[in-house]
Amino acid sequence: MARKSGSHAQITGPKVLKAAERLFARHGFAAVTMRQIAAEVGVQAGALYLYTPDKQSLLADLMITHLRELLAALPPADPDPLAALEGFVRFHILHHLSRRDAVFVAYMELRSLSPGNFAAVEALRHAYEDHLEAILQRGMAAGVFRPRDSRLATLALIAMLTGVTTWYREGGRLLPEAVAEQYIALARDTLGALPDRGTS
Repeated sequence: MARKSGSHAQITGPKVLKAAERLFARHGFAAVTMRQIAAEVGVQAGALYLYTPDKQSLLADLMITHLRELLAALPPADPDPLAALEGFVRFHILHHLSRRDAVFVAYMELRSLSPGNFAAVEALRHAYEDHLEAILQRGMAAGVFRPRDSRLATLALIAMLTGVTTWYREGGRLLPEAVAEQYIALARDTLGALPDRGTS
């Protein structure tokens, strides 16, 4: 996001992004105006253009930042396919539950991106999907997993895991770590792997 120089930019710029993220998640990209974002931050509407050229740039910046942070935080896959799957599922659940607004915007507002921004976001999404598919393919080669199609299984698993952010509520009967353990078992069942006695 384009920002003016100086210490105020380092404070206001991130505030603009967080305000846009909250409003896009709550009301949808199309319904939110730059004036609303400015009011959320506490600046005049014209001041927003010191930090971003337009609303489309804000949306793309949010999605690209979210996906780059996701890829940067992704731990290396364990050489053992089962352990790698468990690590991926646990990471995905815990990382996404702590960033629910960002996840909602990143998945629900793809339709609102310009073609160029869509291509940039899709390239990052594919990089993340490829990480999981590589785990599945290693497991298939080792006879551990038995999906019919590794790409379809990858997309199905990611959709299942990301769906947690739509129903999970803090203060419910399960902590995020317990949810992750349950989804590890679901992922293994989906791939046809034998259940692990250590997985709840």
